[in-house]
Amino acid sequence: MKTLVIEDSKSSLKLLCEHVKRMGNTPIPAATGTAGIELFLMERPDLVLLDIIMPDINGYDVARQIRQLEAPGDWTPIIFLSSLNKDKDIEMGIAAGGDDFLLKPISEIVLASKICAMQRIIQMRESLLVLTRKLDIANQELKRITSLDGLTGIANRRHFDEVLVREWRRAMRQGEELSILMCDIDFFKQYNDSCGHQSGDECLRLIAQTLTSSMDRGGDLLARYGGEEFVAVLPGTSLIGASFVAAQMRKAINKLAIPHPNSPYGHITASFGIASAVAMPETDPQKIVGAADRALYKAKHSGRNRVFQTSSLEPEDN
Repeated sequence: MKTLVIEDSKSSLKLLCEHVKRMGNTPIPAATGTAGIELFLMERPDLVLLDIIMPDINGYDVARQIRQLEAPGDWTPIIFLSSLNKDKDIEMGIAAGGDDFLLKPISEIVLASKICAMQRIIQMRESLLVLTRKLDIANQELKRITSLDGLTGIANRRHFDEVLVREWRRAMRQGEELSILMCDIDFFKQYNDSCGHQSGDECLRLIAQTLTSSMDRGGDLLARYGGEEFVAVLPGTSLIGASFVAAQMRKAINKLAIPHPNSPYGHITASFGIASAVAMPETDPQKIVGAADRALYKAKHSGRNRVFQTSSLEPEDN
């Protein structure tokens, strides 16, 4: 363990360094506060023994500067060494960033005990930091897992809802348009009934991959909305841009040519509904999802395997 010893008395500095060396630690001597601060920056010691009364900078100011030089999350134990023994002196030392206080003349046994105690604290702190990092990694992985759909591996509805709110707020700040794209696999129940649920699951996975590959912007998000329905949030995208994306997706699904014995098209197809709006504070982002869902309904009831779009967030009168 590297120990920075800051002491202006040459004899005391030499004696302290000898004590530190006998404990199996590496002493780094500094005869002034300024030199101590420079050595702290260069050596990054594990412990600091710091005299309070020095000719250039007093120990309190040295401790404050050391604390300012530490990176966020770092901590270097500082033990003050002084002949000052009033309660106020101890209080000032702790307030300046010190962790312990030894009265001069320094007893080698007491110093060794203090250093051993600080070593234990350092080891415990390092163990806690390692555990904290492991927990952070585990929490990040858990968050990632809980945001994914178990079958298709893309985002789930919960994650979509979170991203929608975040992107809606960002769009409001920037005055941008935002589009929602909804996709439903045509005659999927009939496909499951005729081909089996295992084939249905494989179809869903393949469709999810195909839809994802049709989205080439990093900010776009595709999610499984439920059953055979998918949804995408397209930030900064106009109705025309979203329609282009949907058209590409529809073509890509048709190109798969997955046989569907109970579809009039003879293979798997999908219908798409699109809605777009400029984000406004008074508008609930779920309204744009509802508008896209209504456009999808029109696409399915107009023959399927097509794209419908709307720029209105309000339901039409029957």
